[in-house]
Amino acid sequence: QVQLAESGGGLVQAGDSLRLSCVASGDTFCISVMSWYRQVPGKEREMVASITSGGSSYLSDYVEGRFTVSGGIAENTVYLQMNSLKPEDTAVYYCNAGGSCPGTDHWGQGTQVTVSS
Repeated sequence: QVQLAESGGGLVQAGDSLRLSCVASGDTFCISVMSWYRQVPGKEREMVASITSGGSSYLSDYVEGRFTVSGGIAENTVYLQMNSLKPEDTAVYYCNAGGSCPGTDHWGQGTQVTVSS
């Protein structure tokens, strides 16, 4: 089993910054990608950013230039630095760990990010 521990959410004002952290523990040897998703009520969960064991990273278009993703699969960590936050960034942010082994698709409990205008 893999456990994902997220932290760093909170209530901020527009223009402020937050840093989300996710640490994986347990049977992490199959993890090859760690990602951040977000979800608002009534909408599908959407990918925000990810890192891979090959060293590549991804940021969605709507956060490019404001958010950065860092960490490392070998360290079982992924961070999401969120700058210039906007009210539309308000969501529950989830950490996900995936890989090639069967069943390697794990989710954290989610952390609420609320951005007031």
